[in-house]
Amino acid sequence: MNYKKTIVMGLLACLVISLSAFMPKTEPAPKAKNLKVLPKNISKEELDKVMDDFKLALGVRCSHCHAPMKDNPRKMDFASDEKPEKEIARDMMRMTAKINKKYFHKALEEGKTITQIACITCHNGKTEPAK
Repeated sequence: MNYKKTIVMGLLACLVISLSAFMPKTEPAPKAKNLKVLPKNISKEELDKVMDDFKLALGVRCSHCHAPMKDNPRKMDFASDEKPEKEIARDMMRMTAKINKKYFHKALEEGKTITQIACITCHNGKTEPAK
């Protein structure tokens, strides 16, 4: 009777081991490339939120700043610096960070609730800010 339990347990162990070979392997999310202003360790979720904020603030789509892939024009080459709009966006990010640090930094340290400037402050859903 004991040998039957041993055989059944052995077969179950073999089944579990063989099935684990077919389990999908979780690969780490690919890291964003060519980040020059945003933190290099930004999560995919955080990066997607930043990009969604840009789209909303400027009323554009990804292709406004990102060039298509050379080998598959239906997909974006997010690391490419081919489009000048991407460098303009970086300059604008640096500018808003500098303004926020200069004018709102102390209020934040004092625990005051303030609204900092962002793309939408000037752009209001348009590619060019109002003059």
